[in-house]
Amino acid sequence: MKEIWLHLTSWDKKLVTESLESGVDAIITTDDFVPRVKELGRMAVIAPEQGDRRIPDDVEMIIIKNKDDEKRAAEALKTRSVVARTTDWNIIPLENLIPQGGERLYTFVRNASDAKLAAGIMEKGVAGVVLETDDPSEIAKVVRYIKGLDSENYRLASLEVTAIQNIGIGDRVCVDTCSNINLGEGLLVGNGSQGMFLVHAENIDNPYVAPRPFRINAGAVHSYVRVPGGKTRYLGELKTGDPVQIVTKDGGTYTSYVGRSKIEKRPMLVVYAVDENGAEHSVVLQNAETIRLTAPDGSAVSVAQLKPGDRVLGYLEKGGRHFGMAVEETILER
Repeated sequence: MKEIWLHLTSWDKKLVTESLESGVDAIITTDDFVPRVKELGRMAVIAPEQGDRRIPDDVEMIIIKNKDDEKRAAEALKTRSVVARTTDWNIIPLENLIPQGGERLYTFVRNASDAKLAAGIMEKGVAGVVLETDDPSEIAKVVRYIKGLDSENYRLASLEVTAIQNIGIGDRVCVDTCSNINLGEGLLVGNGSQGMFLVHAENIDNPYVAPRPFRINAGAVHSYVRVPGGKTRYLGELKTGDPVQIVTKDGGTYTSYVGRSKIEKRPMLVVYAVDENGAEHSVVLQNAETIRLTAPDGSAVSVAQLKPGDRVLGYLEKGGRHFGMAVEETILER
């Protein structure tokens, strides 16, 4: 698991307290502040030696201004952890260093956005980040992301299809994401938030249309779609840069981003299904062979071949939604 350290350059009790409560792994600070940090709680502290900008033998801080600095960092990574501070070039030096010892490479970040970037470089990312901030709330955001606490997991349900009904022309939303999506993955979409269907990505080979592994032909404009943070959006609201939540057949999730949202008039159909308690749920999708739901084994099932009695994956929740947020009130959606 990746680590997060806080760089404490001036005394701020709120920053230290938030670090302790949020689960920061260590604090880099001056020798003078070590006792004060220890007074507030048990916390690993990395402090420079008196009068020396180096930190202890197993950790070295290196400012990367040029290729020679990068080579020095690569050599240091053979025997110790390195905290790299990049200057004019932020990404390329880290890309070069990760293959040479990414499991011991740390870098400075200012906020959660920087942390996401550092953690995703070359897919593997750095071993950890060193946060420099005067905002206590930023600490919790970075910890949640770096520790994977923002990712959600769903207990998907097996729904039994009861009917498929053609309904004519409607406005459907085709979501092209910034990620190639794997088999058994897609978006949770539904006419109601209490029962949503796992709409499969268009990553299946067929004789007529080339696969689009980044695309999910998700459904009608009015439909709910799950997005990160336990929220829903309307499909018709999505635009370039918006985050969406890709869901796997096992209920795992990861965040991707909308590269393009295409709304076009297409023939539509409704898929009706029931859960184990007999409650009915539905989703409006484009009527085309390349539009697929997801079977319990993760395979993709075309709506053109779907028939009553088939089972597909979905997600069930109690209550309803108000402006995309879950609410505990009686809401009936039909």
